[in-house]
Amino acid sequence: MILVTGAAGFIGSSFVKMPHFKGKTLIAVDSLTYAGHLPNLFPESENPQFLLSTSAIGDYATTLKLLQEHGVNTVVNFAAESHVDNSINGPEVFVQTNVVGTFRLLEAARHYFQELSLDAKKNFRLLHVSTDEVFGELGKTGKFSETTSYDPSSPYSATKAASDHLVRAWHKTYGLPTIVTNCSNNYGPRQFPEKLIPRMILCALNEQPLPVYGRGENIRDWIHVEDHCQGIWLALTKGTPGETYCFGGNSERRNIDVVTGICQIMDELKPRANGKSYRDLITFVEDRLGHDWRYAIDDSKAQRELGFNRKFSKFEDGLKETVKWYLDNPEWIQSVLEKGSKK
Repeated sequence: MILVTGAAGFIGSSFVKMPHFKGKTLIAVDSLTYAGHLPNLFPESENPQFLLSTSAIGDYATTLKLLQEHGVNTVVNFAAESHVDNSINGPEVFVQTNVVGTFRLLEAARHYFQELSLDAKKNFRLLHVSTDEVFGELGKTGKFSETTSYDPSSPYSATKAASDHLVRAWHKTYGLPTIVTNCSNNYGPRQFPEKLIPRMILCALNEQPLPVYGRGENIRDWIHVEDHCQGIWLALTKGTPGETYCFGGNSERRNIDVVTGICQIMDELKPRANGKSYRDLITFVEDRLGHDWRYAIDDSKAQRELGFNRKFSKFEDGLKETVKWYLDNPEWIQSVLEKGSKK
């Protein structure tokens, strides 16, 4: 039995849609804040074996009860406040969710784990999903790996770094079988439109300026969410407790190149009424505070030890599929924007 926190979010919902869980009982935990969108879980949530709890990650009592009543042997923690801009404007909720929330989840798991039989303890896993942003920024060369020192720049990355350290400490101190994963920038269907790719798509659809920080020279490595979720599954089933695994897309791109790529795809799939290119909507805006210049992931350990590989080896193919998904799902866009406007 698996319990997934943050299950109604972008990456969490992609994970529960994996074929591994079809027809199996799964507990989805999500407090359904602005980025946790219940329609993300359709049609899986219509399965009688799909259990939904709208408790928060920091609700120790409810989490412990769910673990005990359903005999959970696997916990995957996606729950997090994740948008850097929001963390700069209001860091407290990031501390509460990412740090305090993770602490309470670990405590519930620890007390549950201590009650298990020896055989059940051998099969228990808690996997914590993190980000490459905990490592800080890179220069022109090099990549992050599992041995890179932490050097977070934003309130978001600092709180994720803290939660990573807590997860590792609960393994070393209490013997809780935990695994940490760090990934590069995710993209794909159902991503809340505060993030770069869906935001650009929606702005283009609405004939609004496409705001790009600075001159768009910051570089990110992009991994399709399906590839990331497959990596998480491999870490769960083949990984070693106490270990860390990094997952990247081997797709470094400047932000401006990502935006112009979106424009090119939009020009092809949904041309503007005035005949102009969506590129004309690109507008450069003041750079973000503490904006890391470059991220990139070396996931050779995951490839070597877990057999990780990428379905979306070419970023442009995944990007086109993603743009097409947003164009084909206007009802989802409308519903998530209406929900987000109430945050």
